[in-house]
Amino acid sequence: MLLGLLAPFSWLYGAVTGIRNFFYQIGLIKTHSFPCAVISVGNLSVGGTGKTPMIEYLVRLLKAEFTVAVLSRGYGRKTNGFRLADENDNASTIGDEPFQYFKKYQREIEVAVCEDRVLGIRKLLEINSAINVVLLDDAFQHRAVKPLFSILLTDFSKPFFKDYVLPRGRLRESRSGAARADVVVATKCKQVTEAEEDQFNKSIQQYSPKLVYFSTINYQNPISFEKSVMEKNIVLVTGIANSRPMEEHLAVNYSIRHHFRFSDHHDYSLIDVNRIQYKARELGASILTTEKDKVKIESLPIEKKYWFYLPIETEFIKNGSEFDTTIRMKINQHLS
Repeated sequence: MLLGLLAPFSWLYGAVTGIRNFFYQIGLIKTHSFPCAVISVGNLSVGGTGKTPMIEYLVRLLKAEFTVAVLSRGYGRKTNGFRLADENDNASTIGDEPFQYFKKYQREIEVAVCEDRVLGIRKLLEINSAINVVLLDDAFQHRAVKPLFSILLTDFSKPFFKDYVLPRGRLRESRSGAARADVVVATKCKQVTEAEEDQFNKSIQQYSPKLVYFSTINYQNPISFEKSVMEKNIVLVTGIANSRPMEEHLAVNYSIRHHFRFSDHHDYSLIDVNRIQYKARELGASILTTEKDKVKIESLPIEKKYWFYLPIETEFIKNGSEFDTTIRMKINQHLS
């Protein structure tokens, strides 16, 4: 009943985004190209589809061969405008995901934030003219920049072709927007049969006649904030869009005694961490959080012996080397 009531608003939202996309398509709204290779990573839906681990996958793939920069909007930061990450920054100045990139790769890549992606790329190239690859984080709807290559992500369990435009569903634009992608990557796959792959491919082809790759999340071993040993009993702390896959993974080897579920991009306070640590002491448990949450929590006055985080990586189920070769080939052709 509610979905039916929301349908007219969904149609209106879809019409507005469709007109905007049409204006870009016919050149009424200008798009900008750059001499560097711009790789866009994004999705059609709101919420988590694995953009952060995909950006990190591309960084690992490309940083040895190219001079790479990551440009994000910096969602949730308390600053605005262009900002090039340096040692004085934190999650509040550049956003949690950009700060995560900076912490992991600060000596190997540039990380910047800017709401205006065109301005952001220009500033990056002014600051470091050697940059020849820019990875745009969460930029599928940012049409002002014409990417060399566009990667569309969709959660295998919540694919865009079964969803609806806001507010009826979670899509930022209509399903037809998928046609702009150069490849589609199904993320967070578990065990996928050939029949499921074929059916998924057929469903995607209705909207985007492009190659489809299947990927999964590879959970690494938990890492201590200060070289402690993690208990089997844990208090889980997440501030991400969808924590269910993480819960299911951890349940195999650990007992989740309590789960503090915060909203995506949650800004942790001292009250939050005191509540979490009190619960952990009460239960005789370790505290496990995500890598994205870790970069915000570790700057607070916490008892680090209790705290651990769980790194994750994107891993292709098959044909990963084909995906890698395609990306490298596109970049080299553009730069030659």
